[in-house]
Amino acid sequence: MAHTIRLGRAGAGLMPLLSGAIRLALSGLLLLATPGFAFAQEAAAISGGDTAWMLISTALVLLMTAGLAFFYGGLVSSKNVLNTMMMSFIAFGFSGVLWALVGYSLAFGAGNAFVGDFSMALLGGVGTEPSGTIPHMLFMAYQGAFAIITAALISGAIIGRMKFGAYVTFISIWGLVVYAPVAHWVWNTGGWLFGLSALDFAGGAVVHVNAGAGALAAALVLGPRTDYGRQAMLPHNVPFVLLGAGLLWFGWMGFNGGSALAANELAALGVVNTLFAPAATLVVWSLLDVMFAKHITAVGAATGIVVGLVAVTPAAGFVSPMSAMAIGAIAAFPSYFIIRWRARSGLDDSLDVFAAHGVGGFTGAILTGVFATTALNAAGQDGLLYGNPRQVLIQFIAVGAVFVYSGVMTAVILKVVQAVAGLRPESDAERRGMDVLAHGEEGYATGDGAVLILHEELNGNAAK
Repeated sequence: MAHTIRLGRAGAGLMPLLSGAIRLALSGLLLLATPGFAFAQEAAAISGGDTAWMLISTALVLLMTAGLAFFYGGLVSSKNVLNTMMMSFIAFGFSGVLWALVGYSLAFGAGNAFVGDFSMALLGGVGTEPSGTIPHMLFMAYQGAFAIITAALISGAIIGRMKFGAYVTFISIWGLVVYAPVAHWVWNTGGWLFGLSALDFAGGAVVHVNAGAGALAAALVLGPRTDYGRQAMLPHNVPFVLLGAGLLWFGWMGFNGGSALAANELAALGVVNTLFAPAATLVVWSLLDVMFAKHITAVGAATGIVVGLVAVTPAAGFVSPMSAMAIGAIAAFPSYFIIRWRARSGLDDSLDVFAAHGVGGFTGAILTGVFATTALNAAGQDGLLYGNPRQVLIQFIAVGAVFVYSGVMTAVILKVVQAVAGLRPESDAERRGMDVLAHGEEGYATGDGAVLILHEELNGNAAK
């Protein structure tokens, strides 16, 4: 499986070489039989090429969170743009630090079938020793970039109506209580879904179904915005949306290609599938837009690209490019129509995180069980089309378990935070916008110190 961790062990020191050509040759022969030579072999297992690719992939995945900030920020009204973007950027800090302190150990420590242990807390034992063919600490950092963006994804469901401190508390707890155990289930060799042979190459269940379920639960717990249904929320900056989608697509090459954990044929397969699956989604989404909206909208195109990226994520290293295109094309339909339904419903999943990530991730995970083939990845499983219908059932079990666990635990965490500190500001503060209330700044200055007066006024009202 793509994210499985394999750690090397240090050996004894090498025998000192004797002087002289003959003695040097004899010493070389003796080294073959010593424990020290085992250490040299394991140290050599670190590949410069694989390490370089994973360094790049880690940076690409980290860039995705900034891309998400632009994507989400462009979709909201101008009064909430900073608050929305900060919900992504703050995850770099809190989710990243907690991942290093304890989250990584809970996800990839030995533990049991459901959660890891504290053996690598505070990065104990996480150094430059090999994990596969890359340094262990690089594997940890790469996985940390996943944990960061998964927490940030949820914010799209609750923008414009959650106290910033409550949000930071929520994602901090969520990363440890929800994300880390789910990652352990799917990607750790001891995890129960790993043992069931569930296929998730780069995070269809771990990232997207997980975040989608959390977003749905968060939207239900918080309830709709004060002016929801009475005032249209129009994107204030569509170029931001397109920029964000482009950055996400670019970063996703490291998200899916990097999940091979090496610069090899699986990395190439992941990158190629990441190119063509969302391209197919974009085509189908555009046709649906013409049929139902009479235009190919920029926001629709950007959303379609993201849905295609989400859908191919679990399949990226298990299916052929043609199958990836089929997955991307099929995934457009459920996400598109659920977005249309949601817009007419009372569910205020503000930026359709559930439809894009939850439904897109679910669709991609199930279709992985249809199109996967061991001819491309011997570490995977054959799917329905290759004589193994059981894989579809396994995929259903995996996404169902993640959806239920994430949804229930997200609701519990939010209820606890609500009881201790409250989740929402006063309704008047919501109407005026979260930027000034939460950050004392405006995305677009109104000038002449107006922001300072408004900041004091809103904070005074919120304290009453």
